[in-house]
Amino acid sequence: MSEEAFLQRTTTCGALRACDEGKSVVLNGWVHRDRNHGALHFINLRDRYGITQVVVDDDASAELQEAAGRIKLEYCIAVKGIVRRRPDSMINPDMATGEVEVKAEHIEILSQCAVLPFMIEDENNAKEDLRLKYRYLDLRSKGMTDRIVMRHKIIKAIREYFYKTDFLEIETPTLIRSTPEGARDFLVPSRIYPGKFFALPQSPQLYKQLLMVSGMDKYFQIARCYRDEDPRGDRQLEFTQLDIEMSYVKRDDVLALIEDLFNDVFKKVLDVDLPKTFMRLSYNDAMNRYGSDKPDLRFGLEIKDFPFAEGCAFNAFTEALEKGGCVKYIVAPKSEKKEYTRKYITELEDAAKVYGAKGLAWMKVQEGAVSGGVSKFFADKAADIIKETGAQDGDVILIIAHENWKKCCNSMGAVRNKLGADLCLIGDGYAFCWIIDFPLFEYNEEEGHWEAAHHMFSMPQAEYIDTLESNPGDVKGDLYDLVLNGYELASGSIRIHDIELQKRIFRICNFSDEKAQERFGFLLDAFRFSPPPHGGIAPGIDRLCMIISKVNTIREVIAFPKNTAAMSPMDDCPAEVEDIQLRELCLKIDTPEQKD
Repeated sequence: MSEEAFLQRTTTCGALRACDEGKSVVLNGWVHRDRNHGALHFINLRDRYGITQVVVDDDASAELQEAAGRIKLEYCIAVKGIVRRRPDSMINPDMATGEVEVKAEHIEILSQCAVLPFMIEDENNAKEDLRLKYRYLDLRSKGMTDRIVMRHKIIKAIREYFYKTDFLEIETPTLIRSTPEGARDFLVPSRIYPGKFFALPQSPQLYKQLLMVSGMDKYFQIARCYRDEDPRGDRQLEFTQLDIEMSYVKRDDVLALIEDLFNDVFKKVLDVDLPKTFMRLSYNDAMNRYGSDKPDLRFGLEIKDFPFAEGCAFNAFTEALEKGGCVKYIVAPKSEKKEYTRKYITELEDAAKVYGAKGLAWMKVQEGAVSGGVSKFFADKAADIIKETGAQDGDVILIIAHENWKKCCNSMGAVRNKLGADLCLIGDGYAFCWIIDFPLFEYNEEEGHWEAAHHMFSMPQAEYIDTLESNPGDVKGDLYDLVLNGYELASGSIRIHDIELQKRIFRICNFSDEKAQERFGFLLDAFRFSPPPHGGIAPGIDRLCMIISKVNTIREVIAFPKNTAAMSPMDDCPAEVEDIQLRELCLKIDTPEQKD
């Protein structure tokens, strides 16, 4: 087909309405449905904007009838025709273009389609690896198209917000020095400097701090980040985050900016009004009440301390308390969705054991008494237990004891989340909250030293600065996470801008002055030149799009993601490279098979 013969579209397949009746138009798109009724031929033509019904009437020319007869599903075609209203009885209220159709006058086949590996539906039910292998076809589906368009709108709204608030969009390097940031780096060998490597950034953390030293006091970037770690539903090897840093701010300034940003974005993209300010929970409060530092607040079921454990006859409870631990409970409400059978309680127990629980104790409330499970140890306190817990007939009191507070909380949090899902307690909407007052350090039992709970550049809260070295476990950081519907959506902190304080943090985290200078010398050198107080945050774009789109994996909102095995079935990467490429890089591959 010559270029001159190409019929170029004058409108899209989602644009036509009743007011366009009588217009001559050209549509380009793919054949979504093809229904040949002999005298009449109906074609649903699709592009990313929508679907328009094309009709080849029974009085069409033989040439037009022949062209219509040759098309098949997913052929790419051009149609020239006249817009006409459908009869009232034929209006399709489920289509934006359902009041009209195009009477075809000419059809051109622009390209043919091979046998499809799966049908292209609104939502594809094919296996994920097959969808990823033919991702370019999967992206034609309405569901995938809508999610990619939604992602575009979200990023567009984000950029518009920062442009109007005087932020500078600045790109930072993607070939950087390898620095320890919590995950494994992707390394890039240098041809020019054999034996030396770049790393792909896990985040622009150090560079955005350097931008603050540079005087670029309000920075943002839609940043690509890379972490060589096992993928999961809400994480990929490569991901996108909104990176933000500001000078001369305190924690509340950052939180207020993000609240205003998300209010603006949700209103513009979804026409949803969010609370002007979001709930704030301390880390300890979130763990104690919800069993998680990323609680889903769309349902209740709060966790509480079980006040009847001390001195009771049930050894598992008393031993946990004697070892400095805790005993916590949650009331599982009577539900038509689930019966609290032994089998289901075992399922709840299995969910808890993933997080370190040794077991799940229980007792059922019935007619003002408790029965089953560990009830025999508390028969004389049944009335007090029912009053304290507020349990009603048919409810079940679930209890976990552990000498480790965090494991007890997390285990009970897993039970809470499973109950929320199984009992259909999780509501719609968007439940934001801030988690604040995180521990600055956590102890690495395996390596025998303290390490940063988030990263080593976070400012300790002022009251702990004098006791950093003497009691690292009690130090709270000027850290904050934004949580949405049970997902950590953003993480940030006020940064250290004092070089001596930064060195103290490095030392606590087992980084000597020499090692710190070797790994972070360029940052420490910059801090010699009057850095301003600064802080920032980095919301995850992929997770935000996933939550808004109501899907359970970020792969559904990324155009070309990796699969759960950290590879791409479409282009079969990662892949081997030519020997000449390895020789240029002075590399030799020593695979596990060769070692064996």
